[in-house]
Amino acid sequence: MRAYMTKRMLFAIPTLLGATVLIFFIFALTPGDFVDSDVSLPVDRAAELKAIYGLDQPIIERYWHWMVNALQGNLGYSLKYQMPVVSLLKTYMLNSLVISGASLLLTWVLSIGLGVLSAVRRYSWYDGVLTLLVFATMSFPTFFLGLLLIKYFAVDLGWLPVSGMQTTNSNAIGWAHLWDVSKHAFLPVAVLTIASIGSVTRIVRADVINVIKQDFIRTARAKGLKEKTVVYKHALRNAILPAITLLGLEIPFLFSGAIITEQIFTWPGIGFVHMQAISVRDYPLLMGFTLFVTVVTVAGNLMAEWLYAVADPRIRLK
Repeated sequence: MRAYMTKRMLFAIPTLLGATVLIFFIFALTPGDFVDSDVSLPVDRAAELKAIYGLDQPIIERYWHWMVNALQGNLGYSLKYQMPVVSLLKTYMLNSLVISGASLLLTWVLSIGLGVLSAVRRYSWYDGVLTLLVFATMSFPTFFLGLLLIKYFAVDLGWLPVSGMQTTNSNAIGWAHLWDVSKHAFLPVAVLTIASIGSVTRIVRADVINVIKQDFIRTARAKGLKEKTVVYKHALRNAILPAITLLGLEIPFLFSGAIITEQIFTWPGIGFVHMQAISVRDYPLLMGFTLFVTVVTVAGNLMAEWLYAVADPRIRLK
């Protein structure tokens, strides 16, 4: 097992190296930069700023400096926010984790429960209604769903805040602060959960249906085991294997998938900052965020492969 995990980790190194080349050169070769976005700057002042930020250096030299600094934990300096990119990511990353983490947890708990029930009661009225709702949630664009929830729950009913992370000028601390943040997070979490629950539920349903047709399930039933034991202990454990891979791929979604939702609800997360950086071509921040998401994606895939090997020992032998 240790040799398998080490081998998979070593394979990830050239992947990350190739990703850094793509990330840097795509942004570096994009026409315009942060200085060019300010058309009011005189030509001599723009040239002076480019020299200060190192934008006038050869592209290979800039890549080398960026890579050396990145290996030392320095992702550059945000030109818009005037602070180190690493500090910026740390500041806003936790805010994104609040809504994305809650959404991921809700999505998987609800999807596994609904998917198993739908598979066990397949072709029943319950399965039909659930399938209809699942396709409906998959059809709604995120921005439309967010605006719809804001209209009904925030504007018409007045139950929840429209936007932000906490009430303006609020001095609440402790449980009062937690309750305030929870109210503001409810609608963004609901949007992210509804947007994700359909695909995961369909995958769990299909995998459970395939497994409960296997001979070992018939054998378990023939031995007189309770149906709950057959489904949740024997069938679900084997059906969950493909879903583990999906879980690994969804980890980067914690940071990158909430960009539109954070923009709609003005949630001060890393996705909101990312959108602001695009508008002013703050390339150091954009490159730092993209590299961070790439590292998380590779780590998520690595974790999925390890979990897959733990769940199915045949993979380690191959």
